Amino acid sequence: LALYFHSGEREEKCIIEDVPSDTLVIGNYKVQSWDIHKQEFLESAPGLGMFVTVTTPSAEVLLSKLYGPQGSFSFTSYLSGEHIICLQSNSTRFVTFGGSKLRIHLDIRVGEHFLDESVVQAKDKVNEVNVRLEHLLEQIHHISKEQNYEREREEKFRKTSEETNSNILWWAIAQTVILISIGIWQIKSLRDFFISKKLV
Repeated sequence: LALYFHSGEREEKCIIEDVPSDTLVIGNYKVQSWDIHKQEFLESAPGLGMFVTVTTPSAEVLLSKLYGPQGSFSFTSYLSGEHIICLQSNSTRFVTFGGSKLRIHLDIRVGEHFLDESVVQAKDKVNEVNVRLEHLLEQIHHISKEQNYEREREEKFRKTSEETNSNILWWAIAQTVILISIGIWQIKSLRDFFISKKLV
């Protein structure tokens, strides 16, 4: 997931990331500040800090830390579900002078263990193959975990759909019974009325 968004000074922006349990999540971000005189975003925002907060599906704070204007954060999920990742700038004179307008570039990678090319190049061919195989095995493990998580979600969705369909069926049956009962009662009331007025 790679995106960018605009934010004001000390304004909190959050995204929701659906993550399987026991999965590494790595986020890289860069903040650009708005220059009033040039009427464009500067390449960076020196002196600015970003406060990153990660909340689990059970509303527990998994990560809460202040970083610089550019950096990366990571966490490992222990619950599967929607994790809320929030970024908020800290207040500085620089930001205020810059017009309190920021552009935040955010790149989030779920379940990726990056292959360090410098380590690979420094080793001989056999070790290089071993490192690459280990990296592939990690990726296969992650894909398998993702598939299991999607299966669980699909099963949960199917159960919810079946329960909803069952409730709709019983509600339709109840409505039919109520309508038939009201119809019978109205017919009986009209019949009794006509008999009492000696119209029948």
